[in-house]
Amino acid sequence: MFTKFESSIIVDNLKKTYKGNIQALDGLSFKVDEGSIFGLVGPNGAGKSTAIKIMTTLTKADSGKVIIGKYDVTTQPNRVRKVIGCVAQNSGVFRDGTARENLMLQGELYSLRNSKLKARVAQLLDAFELNDAADRIASTYSGGMLRKLDIALGLIHSPRILFLDEPTTGLDPEARSSLWNIILSMSKKENVTVLLTTHYLEEVDRLADKLAIVNRGRVVVEGAPSILKETLNEDRIHILLDSTMNFEADDIKKALSSIRNVLDVETEESAIKLRVTNASSTLVDVLQVLSTHQIHVLNASVVPPTIDDVYLKYTNKY
Repeated sequence: MFTKFESSIIVDNLKKTYKGNIQALDGLSFKVDEGSIFGLVGPNGAGKSTAIKIMTTLTKADSGKVIIGKYDVTTQPNRVRKVIGCVAQNSGVFRDGTARENLMLQGELYSLRNSKLKARVAQLLDAFELNDAADRIASTYSGGMLRKLDIALGLIHSPRILFLDEPTTGLDPEARSSLWNIILSMSKKENVTVLLTTHYLEEVDRLADKLAIVNRGRVVVEGAPSILKETLNEDRIHILLDSTMNFEADDIKKALSSIRNVLDVETEESAIKLRVTNASSTLVDVLQVLSTHQIHVLNASVVPPTIDDVYLKYTNKY
């Protein structure tokens, strides 16, 4: 039976200022449900790395509180370290050893021994699809295989909470998709809470039960990806034009921008992209304006909002 906690992670009003009056965290607060995957995203300098360092006991906050599992990171750091796993962006794999040797060594560091350790190693090699390469030197592995081994190392001691920092950076789409499936499976099968930081917004959209967008040291919006996209109340209209036609881009942009519910217009050589509200009715108005200007439309489509749109809105990039 798993030990049940109300929340696996509680971050409450966290503040941190570095020398030179650089404020990294300014009242950061969020909660992560047990057994869920939580995405923490934001621009560079938003405070994500500082928050992770505090949660994993690598640095201390100036004020605020962090509970990991049921332990306070300030007063019970050793207990926190026993219930977490941490996979940094840079690989921690010993390249001159095999996957099996890496996992055995990591397990011994966590006081796993004998049959229990061998069973856990075998379980992880199977789960991360490394059986065929288990006894090959890690320096011969592909980037995707190394990243799988990194995450397996973070799970060797069966932590209740796993911190993943940019887990798929530099991987090709196939390797990334494979790793996503493994992370989802391991989280649900072992009831592991995963806190994920990434710059791939598609990654949090695919994996996260909930995400928080951090900017300037605090959470600016939080929720399930699907709900955040719905509440954005914006769509994209993509229009493909006849490439043989010539038109004055500035005139068309000005005409389309004057339409009610049009928020933004981008023109390209043979395409127009609009950010709008009430897309179905707005599309009719857009097509009428283009027809008035004798512009031939080959195709027009409404594209629902993406998590990228949510991110750009709340980090003030529009």
